Amino acid sequence: MLTRKQIELLKLIHTRMETDGVAPSFDEMKDALDLRSKSGIHRLITALEERGFIRRMHHRARAIEVLKLPDALQKQGFEAKVIDGGATEKPAPPAQALPVDASSLSLPIMGRIAAGTPIEAISAVVNDISVPASMLRGRSSHYALEVQGDSMIDLGINDGDIVVIREQDTADNGDIVVALVDGLEATLKKFRRQNGMIALEAANAAYETRLLRDDQVQVQGRLVGLIRSY
Repeated sequence: MLTRKQIELLKLIHTRMETDGVAPSFDEMKDALDLRSKSGIHRLITALEERGFIRRMHHRARAIEVLKLPDALQKQGFEAKVIDGGATEKPAPPAQALPVDASSLSLPIMGRIAAGTPIEAISAVVNDISVPASMLRGRSSHYALEVQGDSMIDLGINDGDIVVIREQDTADNGDIVVALVDGLEATLKKFRRQNGMIALEAANAAYETRLLRDDQVQVQGRLVGLIRSY
């Protein structure tokens, strides 16, 4: 699933390639999406590439291959166009809801969350999962996310795990949170305030701690449980 900004950028790239045969420049993308810097465009491009919607051809300037379009664009009359393509996509398996028993509750899985290089926030339900009712705390809303990456493995959070998140916009030092960075990307990290900044700490020595201004980080929720399939 894609965020609104990702869809806007993919639509822009597809339209320009249809009309001009070349993708827009990063400056044109930045202006069209009303972003403050090209780094935001770079993150959007990377996220689209990681999710299989585009492919960058690094040996050519401004060369981007559109591999597919999401339903939101295809319903508007768009068809995916591949420039100098050749890549093939494996069909995704049909989503299957997990069983719910009497002692559990069903939560929406809101896509994937990066435990590694941040990816964009995802806000569309892709499935449901049954979780023990005892895992849900208080009357707050909860949702689930599939972990992608290995930056939290030292805390026992592995790639492919399902994390249960309680929705909240505040966090204490040491909480594991879903953090939205610059309004564009979401990541699962340990939260800590440090010298007037916010530190998003990994639990893997291969990843550096990110120090960000308070206005760059928005807490989206706190981890309250983890589900693993073997």
